[in-house]
Amino acid sequence: MSLSYDYEWLGPMMFAGAFVFLGLGYPVAFSLGGVAIVFGLIGMALGVFEPMLLNAMPLRIFGIMENYTLLAIPYFIFMGAMLEKSGIAEGLLETMGILFGRLRGGLALAVVIVGALLAATTGVVAATVVAMGLISLPIMLRYGYNKELATGAIAASGTLGQIVPPSIVLVVLGDQLGISVGDLFIGSILPGLLMAGAFAVHVLVVAFLRPDMAPPLPPEVRNIGARALGLRVVKALIPPMVLVLLVLGSIFFGIATPTEAGALGALGAMFLAIANRQFNWRSLGHVCDVTLRTSSMVMFILLGSTAFSLVFRGLHGDSFMFDLLANLPGGETGFLFVSMLTVFLLGFFIDFFEIAFIVVPLFVPVAQQLGMDLVWYGVILGANLQTSFLTPPFGFALFFLRGVAPPEVTTGDIYRGAIPFVLIQLLILVTIVAFPGIVSFLPSLT
Repeated sequence: MSLSYDYEWLGPMMFAGAFVFLGLGYPVAFSLGGVAIVFGLIGMALGVFEPMLLNAMPLRIFGIMENYTLLAIPYFIFMGAMLEKSGIAEGLLETMGILFGRLRGGLALAVVIVGALLAATTGVVAATVVAMGLISLPIMLRYGYNKELATGAIAASGTLGQIVPPSIVLVVLGDQLGISVGDLFIGSILPGLLMAGAFAVHVLVVAFLRPDMAPPLPPEVRNIGARALGLRVVKALIPPMVLVLLVLGSIFFGIATPTEAGALGALGAMFLAIANRQFNWRSLGHVCDVTLRTSSMVMFILLGSTAFSLVFRGLHGDSFMFDLLANLPGGETGFLFVSMLTVFLLGFFIDFFEIAFIVVPLFVPVAQQLGMDLVWYGVILGANLQTSFLTPPFGFALFFLRGVAPPEVTTGDIYRGAIPFVLIQLLILVTIVAFPGIVSFLPSLT
């Protein structure tokens, strides 16, 4: 059924209506589903929406339930929650702090490295930022670290969970882009390492130029003896690194799919918790509850977005958006700029899952028509979201850190501390865009 010219506004209005409800604080899944029902009824009343299209909804829901890729999400959530309960983060930070304690800026460097390791084990920004904020921020302040440098390093390192595999963000992006999650994981390894390396270099340069901002640890704190330090490394550092290598290595060498690797990671996290004597029925119940709640939230959002996209397509809103995005001035460059700017701005106000399920599907057909490498496009989307989550005044990572920071650390300290790291992230994002080989190199080897 062709859509009358007089009713072309229905698609864009439906899109705007969804964001109005999200802005008012209504639950995402019900906002999307509710808007779909309302505009479906309006479309039927105006004779521009075919009711028979609704017959496709049950098939779409069953398709979601049968999606093997999405099964990786609860596995990785379980792995991250179990590692958080097992004390891995605390042990890592303490050990790395002692290892780098004799360096100026050693504690901040330890935070960056541990942030990258936690990102590779938990894949959840909130868990990483909160864990490091609770554990490392009081220690850094106690030993004379500048508040802005300390908070900036913690918040920036915490956002690495957006791009360092096995990120839940990348799992969802892979599904929405219709590409292999394994390829997306492998393609994001070098950009993630590049981002973490840039953070580390910044910390060391600041400590070199301004020694008062990042003093070394006192000798009585860092000198615990070679034997004691060796035991700490064996106990706190090696097990999570082995787990990361097992999970990512099994994907990289084609031994396991991301879903199977997630199951391996969940099992490995349980063994680590047992080794740390932190495993009991109560902690297992807590981890299962976190996994169930988060996974259910993702699935309900996906169901709501499926209803939304079905009605949106029935009203030819997808054709309207495709024509708009495909005919932007500048071709691929213009589309890339508009799509990245849109995702960056939306990241201030709504969660990643809403962006992935509502906005990203609108970009995919245009990116395909322009012949873009979707693995590369997925990686820069993840890097863009990482930057958005750190940018004042609305960055989610800053809110997470504000919630656990001591009273003497002001919101202004956190905002000012984040700005240099935001600039670094933008520089790395531009580098990835300018040199796509950074993303494609490792996937080409598999």
